[in-house]
Amino acid sequence: MPRVTTLGAPDPDAAALAAMLTQVSEARDRDAYAALFKHFAPKVKAYLRRGGMEAGEAEELTQEVMLTLWRKAGYFDPARGGAAAWVFTIVRNARIDAARRQRDVKLMGAPPEEADLAPSAETISLNAECQARLRGALNSLNPEQKQIVQLSFFSDTPHAAIASALNLPLGTVKSRIRLAMAKLRLMLEGLS
Repeated sequence: MPRVTTLGAPDPDAAALAAMLTQVSEARDRDAYAALFKHFAPKVKAYLRRGGMEAGEAEELTQEVMLTLWRKAGYFDPARGGAAAWVFTIVRNARIDAARRQRDVKLMGAPPEEADLAPSAETISLNAECQARLRGALNSLNPEQKQIVQLSFFSDTPHAAIASALNLPLGTVKSRIRLAMAKLRLMLEGLS
């Protein structure tokens, strides 16, 4: 027996929700989306509020989740789970993303007194010493390892691209990086 909401209309069952998601995915059916929105938006917002989110923030994240539902309805696979599980996976991911964004904003906003301070002479001297030790350690690597480390870490080249550019097997590239990093770690031990 379907549940009845406070307005007297029954809540759609799992099969109906899956069918509506399929209609949104395949036909961009606005009526099916409206029914999904009416069903899930209040539940998503209530879930976020119970999780400690402020009302405005919960409303905004709910809108984001529902927009994602519209855009990514084609990714729903009824064989892997129900519509509610799929929607609440989107909610979980959106909540994690929102927490990361908040953390990044807090990290970027350093107090002005700290941001305006120039590094001390001691800090500059220690940095120069660390850089000299790092250059010396890099120069002590054999040419193949040094080249691969420079491409991987300084040029930010993916391992597969390095293997292709140097005409080497991917395993050889990874092995050389691993060996070079072990050697560098030993040479730079105690450097922080």
